[in-house]
Amino acid sequence: MSETEYQELGKTLWSIADNLRGAMNADDFRDYMLSFLFLRYLSDNYESAVQKELGSDYPDNTKTPSITPLQLWYDANKSDVKAFEAQMRKKVHYVIEPRFLWKAIAEMARTQHTDLLQTLRDGFKYIENESFESSFQGLFSEINLDSEKLGRNYAQRNEKLCVIIQKIADGIASFSTSSDILGDAYEYLIGQFAAGSGKKAGEFYTPQQISTILSSIVTLDSQDPTTGKKKKLERVFDFACGSGSLLLNVRKQLGAHGIGKIYGQEKNITTYNLARMNMLLHGVKDSEFEIHHGDSLLNDWEMLRESNPAKKMTFDAIVANPPFSYRWEANETMGEDFRFKNYGLAPKSAADFAFLLHGFHFLKQDGTMAIILPHGVLFRGGAEERIRTKLLKDGHIDTVIGLPSNLFFSTGIPVCILVLKKCKKYDDVLFINAAEHFEKGKRQNRLREEDIEKIIATYQYRRVEERYARRVSLEEIEKEGYNLNISRYISTAVQEEEIDLNAVHQELAEAEKKIVEALKEHNAFLKELGLPLLP
Repeated sequence: MSETEYQELGKTLWSIADNLRGAMNADDFRDYMLSFLFLRYLSDNYESAVQKELGSDYPDNTKTPSITPLQLWYDANKSDVKAFEAQMRKKVHYVIEPRFLWKAIAEMARTQHTDLLQTLRDGFKYIENESFESSFQGLFSEINLDSEKLGRNYAQRNEKLCVIIQKIADGIASFSTSSDILGDAYEYLIGQFAAGSGKKAGEFYTPQQISTILSSIVTLDSQDPTTGKKKKLERVFDFACGSGSLLLNVRKQLGAHGIGKIYGQEKNITTYNLARMNMLLHGVKDSEFEIHHGDSLLNDWEMLRESNPAKKMTFDAIVANPPFSYRWEANETMGEDFRFKNYGLAPKSAADFAFLLHGFHFLKQDGTMAIILPHGVLFRGGAEERIRTKLLKDGHIDTVIGLPSNLFFSTGIPVCILVLKKCKKYDDVLFINAAEHFEKGKRQNRLREEDIEKIIATYQYRRVEERYARRVSLEEIEKEGYNLNISRYISTAVQEEEIDLNAVHQELAEAEKKIVEALKEHNAFLKELGLPLLP
């Protein structure tokens, strides 16, 4: 699909959402829209695999277009259904009963079938509990099919759902059903809903431009980035994964077989479900990812609670965009937590360093971590200064990247990217000031392709450029009190050009001489014409 077609699909889907949501706010309708898009992908992917598996036995439904080919096969081969589904689980890792396929649901919507709502209820429960080998319980928990915003009674809600589904079915009928295309469309819609959600969007959405920077950095060789990308990452982690876009971007950098397994954690239940759908919709098998619903600061994921360094879970790459300056419970018990006890606790008013230390604890010795944080972490005093100082003295902060303001839907403040490593090759810190390199937008600023490429290349080759990038020794940083404010190390001020006063005086004298000569010539003409002369 071309870029034009992709944009057209995105606009088509957003137009449908915008026109149909009625009394619902964007956040509520988002869950319906994205869930139906998800069902469309699962169904089309499954039907394609079924057709390949059955070959010449795949039924022709041209005479009965209202019945799916799979339903025809099920009706004619009832005794073979169990064995067939077992085979499909091996092939595509999931099954969907014919009556719950998107085409069957869309046909019910087209004919205004009165059982559509109940069929959706049953279908969602089936996908959550029976479709996959592993349970995806609660995957559709945020979609309230009994919401009064859909209608005051069953009949009205059923009718509204018929309209929504039919419009979606008609709108995307002519577009490709591949995971790349629908996955991109899903991401586009998440972005559009994020734009309409304002500050709430910070809970689940990292702009693709920033996501590309982080994913490009962590996939490069950690010791010598100039050698290029790693061939494989066994485990990748995002402890505040939102809709999963950062993790998917890392996967995109290395290809479908470049990552052993993806791990994510998300506290918000709605966003947690978005992330799980997003993984599956991008063709990530249920055995290739694990998303946990829980609180990273409390470290409530059993898998990560091993305190023995020899046994703990570690990751080759960690990416994160945690909530900025989040208030948290930093009590005495937390001070003894194995993640924090060597560094101290971040203040209750801002959990930024708590998030950083949580992720950093699980980083492999030869891994790379890239995290988005507010600029305050670079210079704030107190507990944050102590944590920052120890990280610097221990040689763990590799690169500081300053980004432009107003890149996020959730905040207009400028942010930075910190790149951390447990074992790094260089004993200096690379500072990149990209704050002035962007394209201004109506609501949000955006990084252009060349801006993104410049940041990544500067990091990769550790380039130095006046007013943009500089390598700073730890000795110099120590003299600055371990303050990492970028402006202390890279001046963006343009030096004023020196003015040669003698040359300027000469130019003025020449100009005055020409004025006098011109006036004489002009008065000569006036005299010939008998007109009064100019003084």
